Amino acid sequence: MTASEDQSGMTDKAATSAERANIGFIAGSSPVYGDELAVILQSRLRSATLVLTILLSISFMANILNRFDSLILLRISILVTIAGCLFSLRKACSYSLARLRATELIVFGLVILQVALMMVTKMVDFAAQQETTSVVAVKYLFEGGWCLLLLIYGIFIPNPMKRAAIIMLPVSLLPMLIVWGLNWFSADVAQSLSTDLTARPFSLPIAAAFIGIYGSHIISSSRREAFRARQLGQYRLIEQLGKGGMGEVHKAEHVLLKRPCAIKLIKTECESDLSAIQHFEREVKTTAKLTHWNTIEIYDYGHTDQGTFYYVMELLPGLSLAELVEQFGPLAPSRAVHFLKQVCAALNEAHSVGFIHRDIKPANIFATHRGGIFDVAKLLDFGLVKEHEVESGETEKSGSSFSGTPLYMPPEQASSYEQVDGRADIYSLGGVAYFLLTGKPPFPETNIVRLIAAHAGGKIVPPSRLVSSIPPDLEAVVLKCLKKKPSERYQNITELLDAFEHCQCADQWSSKQANQWWKNNPIHNSLPAKVDSNSAEATVIYNSENETNFSP
Repeated sequence: MTASEDQSGMTDKAATSAERANIGFIAGSSPVYGDELAVILQSRLRSATLVLTILLSISFMANILNRFDSLILLRISILVTIAGCLFSLRKACSYSLARLRATELIVFGLVILQVALMMVTKMVDFAAQQETTSVVAVKYLFEGGWCLLLLIYGIFIPNPMKRAAIIMLPVSLLPMLIVWGLNWFSADVAQSLSTDLTARPFSLPIAAAFIGIYGSHIISSSRREAFRARQLGQYRLIEQLGKGGMGEVHKAEHVLLKRPCAIKLIKTECESDLSAIQHFEREVKTTAKLTHWNTIEIYDYGHTDQGTFYYVMELLPGLSLAELVEQFGPLAPSRAVHFLKQVCAALNEAHSVGFIHRDIKPANIFATHRGGIFDVAKLLDFGLVKEHEVESGETEKSGSSFSGTPLYMPPEQASSYEQVDGRADIYSLGGVAYFLLTGKPPFPETNIVRLIAAHAGGKIVPPSRLVSSIPPDLEAVVLKCLKKKPSERYQNITELLDAFEHCQCADQWSSKQANQWWKNNPIHNSLPAKVDSNSAEATVIYNSENETNFSP
C-alpha cells in the first residue's frame, strides 16, 4: 500500500466516523442537558415524595388521635394518590421530563391544597368555639408548615432560578391571602386575630421562598458545572473566549492537574454540517502533528458520549498581531522582523511535512509570552490547511471554489485553490509584514471582488511611502513576497527566513526591550483573537455554485 493510499484510507475512516457520530452539543443544549435533568428530577422527586408521604402520614395519625376528623376523606384520597406517585417513581423505568414535571405538579399541588384547606378549616372551627389563642396558634403553625414545604421543594426539586421563583413566590403568598380572606369573610376569625399583638417585620413563608429560590440557583449552577465537566471528561469550562465559523473557544481547566487551557468545540448550528465536522477534525489532526515552539500546542482531542467534538490547546496570554497593531499602531521594523522570523520557523516545519496553511493573516498569529520569554509568536488556525501531495484517485470538483482571507490571499489561491504550494503562504506572510509595518493591508479594499482583482493585477504602494522609517532592505523583502507570480517570490520558506535574518534590523529587537514593552503594556486578553466576520479580514469560503459565506 502506498503512502497516499494509506492516507486516503485514513481520511475515509475519519469521514465515516464523522458520519456515524451522534452529534451533541455542550453547555446547555436542551436535548442533552434535558436527559440529565430528567434523571436527576426522577431521583429527587422520589425522595421529596417519600418525605411528604411520611409527614402527611404522621400528621394524619396525630389528627386521628386528637379526634380531628375534618376533611378525612379528602386527606385519605390525597395520601393515597401521593403514595401511588411514590410507588410509580420507585420503578426502574425512566420517565420523560414532561411526565416528571406533571408528577411534580400533582404531588406538591395536592399537598398545598390539603395544607390550605386544613388551615382554613381549623381557624374557622376554633374561631367559632371562641378559642382565640388556638386561632392565632393555628395561623403560626401552618405558616411554619408552608415554610417547611417551600424549603423541601427548593432543596429537592432541581430548577433554574427563574422557574423556582415563578413557582415558589406565589405559593409563599398563599398563607397571607388565606388570612386576609378569613378576616374579610369571617367576623369570628377577624376578632380572634385582632388579639394577636405580635409584630413581625416580614412574612416567614416569603423569607423561606427566597431562601429556597437561592438554594435552587446554587444547586442548579453546581449541577450544570458538573455536567459540563463530565461532558468534556477531565476539563471544566470556565468562560467563552471567542467564537468563529468553525466553533467556539472556551477558557477551561484540567480538573485534576488544575492546568489552564483553551478548548475549541463545534458550534451548535453546525449540527447537521458533516463537512464542518470533517474540517474540524482535519484542523486538529494537522495541528497535533506539528511540534514547533511557534505553533499552537495541542494537549488533547476527542468527543463526548453525546458526540461533541473538541480539542484542548494551550491557553495563551496576549493578543493577536491584528489586535496588537490596532491598539498600539505599526510595529518598529526590528520588532516586526522578530515576529516574522518566528512565523517562518513555524511554517518551515509545516511545509517540511507537506502542510500549506492557506490562511496566514495577522489574526492567526498570536503575540504572547511563554516560560519567561516575551514576544513569542504562535501560529494558529490550521483549518484551511492543504496537504501538498495530491491524494491518488482525487477528482476535481465541479465549479470553482476557494477559501482564505481576501486581504492577505495570494492571486493563485482564488484561481487555482487546490494547486497552491508553500509560496502561497509566503505571499500571505508578506501581506502580514506589510500590515505590521504600516498598519494597513497591501490593498485596503472592503469589496471582496475588487480585493481579489487587486491582488491579481493591482499595484502595491511601497510601504516606505506610508511609513518612511521602514529600511530599504526590509521593504525589498516584503515586496518580493508580494509578487503576483509565485515564480518571482522566494521559492521556499527557508529562503524567506534567510532574507529576514540578513535585514539590518533583524537583531535589533532585544529580549530586554520585549520584556519592558510587556511590563509597560499589560495585556489581559487570551486566545483567541477577535475577527469581524462581516469584513474582508474574515475567512471567506467561496463556491461558484453557492453563495459566498464568511467565517472568522
